[in-house]
Amino acid sequence: MEDTEKVIEFLWTNKFLFSLLVISFILIVRRLILSGIRGDVLFLSDQQRKWMFFTKNSAFGILVVCLFLIWKSEISQFALSVTAIAVAIVVASKEIILCFTGSIQRASSRSFRIGDWIEVGKTSGEVIEHNLMATVIQEIDLYHGQYHFTGKTITLPNSMFFTYAVKNLNFMKRYVYHNFSIVVPTFENLYPLLSGLEDRIEVHSEDFIDVARRYNGVIEKHAGVDLPGSEPHIHISSGATGEQIVHVMIFCPTELAVHLEQEIRSDFMAMYHDHFNGQKVTESDAV
Repeated sequence: MEDTEKVIEFLWTNKFLFSLLVISFILIVRRLILSGIRGDVLFLSDQQRKWMFFTKNSAFGILVVCLFLIWKSEISQFALSVTAIAVAIVVASKEIILCFTGSIQRASSRSFRIGDWIEVGKTSGEVIEHNLMATVIQEIDLYHGQYHFTGKTITLPNSMFFTYAVKNLNFMKRYVYHNFSIVVPTFENLYPLLSGLEDRIEVHSEDFIDVARRYNGVIEKHAGVDLPGSEPHIHISSGATGEQIVHVMIFCPTELAVHLEQEIRSDFMAMYHDHFNGQKVTESDAV
């Protein structure tokens, strides 16, 4: 009993060590519970996500309460010492505080690291540096479907992470879901061309399709969701003025996306020309 009291007294007098023990214990228990909830399943169910969310937030709440109880006296003294100048500090250094807390938010959420592709607002690029105040990226042209560096270096203040959602696009460095559209100004029945177009896409994809399937599976397992897959997806819609729009989505190496788009466009145009010009020739011969 005396030994137990001595241990408790020692830990209470060495609050830093006690805090480390409490943090380690809570994180270990949290990790064990999350592993038990996830199990060996490939895709998470809604019920599993809810329990994992509850576990993470409960562990964080318990950790905050424990640390507050351990350091309660020190926190009270510190609060009293800075009360007189707190308002002036916040007003004078609002942006600095936001950048600093934004850095903490980034580190705690592990939203990205150096080398990742990210999108913040309408800005996207590869992270080359980040510190307590700002994040530096090399801009990538994603909005035009080019996936290449523009040569511009952009410095983002970390305060932006509270204003805009941070999208991690790191898996797009190797493979990407590339979407593009082909507009046909006349209202024609294009569905007979789709099977042939799919065959042409498969021919263009022969060199990388096996790797693409494996990589797609890795992304699905990491994200815990069912992605569209590595097969091409084609559908047709109509525009407001009656034009036909062929929508194509392919899963391909990022550096080949633009080249494959041009090849597929060329194939479709040739198929369209052969199909409909052939019909016109047949009709004229019949007349």
